[in-house]
Amino acid sequence: MCQAQYDITYEDLNPTFLFVFQTQRLKTEHPHSHDFIEIVLILDGEGEFYLDGALCPVRKGDILLLNPGTVHQSRFTHPESPALEFYAAFTNVHFRNMEENRICFSSASSLIHPKEKTFLSLSRLAAEMNVETEQAHPGRYFMLKSCLMQMILLLYRAQTECPKTDIAGYTFESTNKKYVVEQIVDYMDQHYNEKISLDRIAENMYLSPFYISRIFKSEIGTTPINYLINMRMEKAKQLLKTRSDASIQEIAECVGYEDAYHFSKLFKKHYGESPTKYRQGIQS
Repeated sequence: MCQAQYDITYEDLNPTFLFVFQTQRLKTEHPHSHDFIEIVLILDGEGEFYLDGALCPVRKGDILLLNPGTVHQSRFTHPESPALEFYAAFTNVHFRNMEENRICFSSASSLIHPKEKTFLSLSRLAAEMNVETEQAHPGRYFMLKSCLMQMILLLYRAQTECPKTDIAGYTFESTNKKYVVEQIVDYMDQHYNEKISLDRIAENMYLSPFYISRIFKSEIGTTPINYLINMRMEKAKQLLKTRSDASIQEIAECVGYEDAYHFSKLFKKHYGESPTKYRQGIQS
């Protein structure tokens, strides 16, 4: 059965895009309000927001929905990990059962804690909008507006109860996990010779280290760090075969280890003999 053409709005969703900007909170701003709507993403770090008389701690993964007239203030509270904030401002929206030019969900709270998948999608849109703003290509306004519309709809979907539909043979969550794992593997393959940590991978993908470790192990059967070590050892073995003139220190650095002793211990644990003995066995 077909739904009405405008299932969530009274007419076309056609917001007026105003601006976007991203800033790292290094000082407390003055309390203020606007006559437009702002979506605020906390992309990293921690902080605190004053919202209509209440203080709300915020951290990476949180979203604030600031309707017109909401008195708000972002406060600088964590010098060791200041909040990285992204703002998208717009006006002229009218959702069903909501006041015009306001977005009010059933929770009635300005602070939203979305699921990680939703936040990841919103963060990617924020990154696209930042790039679009910097490059100033023709049609920039419409590209920014299209990203904004996706952002609004993702937020709406995440906060509105929808009927669940079971489709045999297809699970989006599983597909999404495979995509994330593929991106992690690609990243390791391109950067295995650099300093890589689970925190860095998580930061690049706007995901938590715990989530990345859990889905990686469920799809691959081992942890991301063990997978990286295995990859580095395989690369080292190939280098020991092909670069007979390189020292063990140089081989170690080529696969991401500054400490040759640590590298040798890992190699011996992996293959049962030190890099030096392995090379001697090849050459004999």
